[in-house]
Amino acid sequence: MSSDTKTAASSAQTQEAVYVYEAPVRLWHWINAFAILALGVTGYFIASPLPTMPGEASDNYLMGYIRFVHFAAGYILIVGFLLRLYWAIVGNHHAHQLFIPMVWSGTWWKEVWHEVKWYAFMVREPKKYIGHNPLATLVMHIMFVWGMVFMMVTGLALYGEGAGMDSWQFALFSSWVIPLFGNSQDLHTLHHLGMWYMACFIIIHVYVAIREDIMSRQSMVSSMISGWRMFKDNRPVDDLD
Repeated sequence: MSSDTKTAASSAQTQEAVYVYEAPVRLWHWINAFAILALGVTGYFIASPLPTMPGEASDNYLMGYIRFVHFAAGYILIVGFLLRLYWAIVGNHHAHQLFIPMVWSGTWWKEVWHEVKWYAFMVREPKKYIGHNPLATLVMHIMFVWGMVFMMVTGLALYGEGAGMDSWQFALFSSWVIPLFGNSQDLHTLHHLGMWYMACFIIIHVYVAIREDIMSRQSMVSSMISGWRMFKDNRPVDDLD
């Protein structure tokens, strides 16, 4: 545990709140949420288009608008992710927690196991953390961070097909990603399955956040709005970051 974390952990025993999530992190979180929602809805209709539209085909551009929203949300997601990586370097020590889980620490893995038992209703008392708990960090790193990387890389590769061989998207992504996964149709299928994979993660993420807000000794949902982690008792903080 770093010295500044020890200070924060000890102070949290006497304070009712600790400032955790800086404004750029919170802004990224909510922009990301709306971008993923837009990508999921439009991606569903791209994979399963509406069967018919009224009137002449030339009078309808619905699928064009859907594709535009999908591509625009995709670029917002990518730019936001790159800026988030930058903030993981220059922000406070909680800003990098999502990207660098402490897998080298035996104590950290013991805390992961405790959280597994807590979520499985096998222990009575939750532990409390200033930042993400170890299990949440591990799951979000594997499912969310790498899931996002997969969706961004495959999305740019598929976009490069339409943009043409002279585009930077084709040169940087389509030229090797499509052959890596077999062919364009296979990549479309995997990208579509990735959408459902991310949808499952979001359902779990929202459930766990609300569950912890109710059952644990610290705030969750409101912390990503205000930036402050509110503690509900004066027991010690088990923070490992």
